[in-house]
Amino acid sequence: MKIGIILQSKNPEHIWNTFRLAITALKAGHSVKISLMNEGVEVEDISDTEQFDISKRIQEFKDLKGVLVACETCLKIRSKSESKVCPITTMIDLVKMIDESDKVLVFG
Repeated sequence: MKIGIILQSKNPEHIWNTFRLAITALKAGHSVKISLMNEGVEVEDISDTEQFDISKRIQEFKDLKGVLVACETCLKIRSKSESKVCPITTMIDLVKMIDESDKVLVFG
């Protein structure tokens, strides 16, 4: 199954659980693409804690061949020209992800 996930939260627990689900889906043989939108593009600024090892989850997701992209406009609103953790994307790409996914989940 192709799973598309839109992550639009900078809440560490939301981010952590989104990546846990995505990693579990990848390990079960599904393909997963996460699109960071709104506050979600700030994942790179969230520090790891004992409870929420976000950078490790992001790296594991990418190591398992999950696709991670960040909204270009959402980054620009935050005065960023790029993401440190993934390539940037547009609304056209988001529509394509939604169209190509069997299921689309939104977190945040």
